[in-house]
Amino acid sequence: MTRRRILMACGTAVVAAVAVAAQPASAGPAPTASVRLLSLNDFHGNLEPPTGSSGTAIDENGASVPAGGAAYVAAHLKRLANRDTLTVAQGDLIGASPLISAAFHDEPSVDFLGRVGVTASAVGNHEFDEGQDELRRIQNGGCHPVDGCSPAGRWKGAKFDYLAANVLRKNHKPILKPWTIRRVNGVRVGFIGVVTKTTPTIVTPQGVQGLTFDDEVRAANRAAAELKKRHVKSIVLLVHEGDQVPSGQRPDACGVVPGAGTRIARDADPEIDVVLSGHTHQQYVCTVTDPSGEPRLYSSGSSFGRVITQVDFKVNRRTGDVVRSSLRGDNHVVTRTVPPDPATEAFVQTWKDRVAERANRPVGTITADLTRAPSPSGETALGDVIADAQLESMKGEGAQVALMNPGGVRADLTFAAGGSEGDGVVTYGEAFQVQPFSNLMGVVTLTGAQLDAVLEQQWTSAGEKILQPSSTLHFTIDRSRPVGDRVSGITVDGTPVDPAASYRVAANNFLLGGGDGFTVFTEGTDQVLGPIDLDGFVAYMTANSPISPPPLNRISGE
Repeated sequence: MTRRRILMACGTAVVAAVAVAAQPASAGPAPTASVRLLSLNDFHGNLEPPTGSSGTAIDENGASVPAGGAAYVAAHLKRLANRDTLTVAQGDLIGASPLISAAFHDEPSVDFLGRVGVTASAVGNHEFDEGQDELRRIQNGGCHPVDGCSPAGRWKGAKFDYLAANVLRKNHKPILKPWTIRRVNGVRVGFIGVVTKTTPTIVTPQGVQGLTFDDEVRAANRAAAELKKRHVKSIVLLVHEGDQVPSGQRPDACGVVPGAGTRIARDADPEIDVVLSGHTHQQYVCTVTDPSGEPRLYSSGSSFGRVITQVDFKVNRRTGDVVRSSLRGDNHVVTRTVPPDPATEAFVQTWKDRVAERANRPVGTITADLTRAPSPSGETALGDVIADAQLESMKGEGAQVALMNPGGVRADLTFAAGGSEGDGVVTYGEAFQVQPFSNLMGVVTLTGAQLDAVLEQQWTSAGEKILQPSSTLHFTIDRSRPVGDRVSGITVDGTPVDPAASYRVAANNFLLGGGDGFTVFTEGTDQVLGPIDLDGFVAYMTANSPISPPPLNRISGE
């Protein structure tokens, strides 16, 4: 596979600085040490190859290819590593995870990441899903206080350091290490970890109770000062924050829409040489200018183990500084065209076997089949129930309506499929078959005009995809009218939509990212991500059973 490499351009100011620091001619050029970083971000416990839209990546040729899966991550890491390599990560390694990992409080995923050599990671917002005490348990070891030890026995703790320079307790000290130092090829490299300061707004209050999330740049600069006191001048910032990019962007393109990630990458202490980011699940390799006017590498590697970021650079052995002109970044898609790593395959299979009992657990009951059979308007009973579940899962973030993409509903729930549990019983495994993609739920603010525009995007030159609405949203369609003018009579909670008013709209991250051509979703503001869609669906089934097929009256017309 041909891979495009990004060369960090070096300006005249850098050349001048090197000239000033140069040794006498008799001393010769300063010796250097080569260092390679390999990084992952937003793994979210995807030990098995993710499926659907979450299981593909845009490669260097612009093609969408199957990507991800722990056995393939391990194989690609082995291929890319050399003796000068350090492997790191940028948070959300756990939380919002598939059942194989989530059922055991993500111990399998943290174990896997340690096995493949991760040595340091920033914390992400999802590391706080179960609270700071659970995060410390994952770091340090011990059995879960409620569920006890997993089938693997007492948890020994992560083999890597979680870093949290901007997550402060009431005494203003970080809850975990703010930085760490690693020696490779005879030189020292410092790593700082920070998480988005918006974490309190996207995590349950219980998860961050008693914690303060400081500004990312301010915290990174404090940590950089501590590293400089220890004469560490090669510094990498691992930051769980990032930017958005245009849909379909190739892995090594930059093209970011400058936002929170770019601010951090530009403003952090000039001693920081590399900024590896995450959180937004995007792929990019960029160059930004640091406060001293020098180029600095800034990158992100998608999510779910679909991309590995490689960064190569040289360190001046005399000064300990990174030679900025040597910085190169390359995002590698974790393709499934290579042989999977056998040891990791066996490891994942062990956890698949262990989770089988959970898959057979009853989660609710239905009174009749919930199917994907559409009404004349395109509405389905199962789609409606899922939309209601998604609305319920995001009400805490102000969601007023929810919309579900029909292609994400992958199987019917049939009344007689309960097996030994009896007719009408829905097992976790059956619910998982309905929503197997492990998409994250989210909510954005759209104006009434934008909500109307989203609904008009149900028709394209390729055909139609009717979004499934929650019970709070009603509208009328008329297929005889021109594309772009087929929706009317939109109401939210029975009140006509005001084009100028704002509405909080819930959907999965596939739709929020513009999937299936619903690009207006990307214009939404104040995005907050929530649980995995399946988790919301299961919680709704459990709380509202028995569930009957709803009347198909949310979409009128034909």
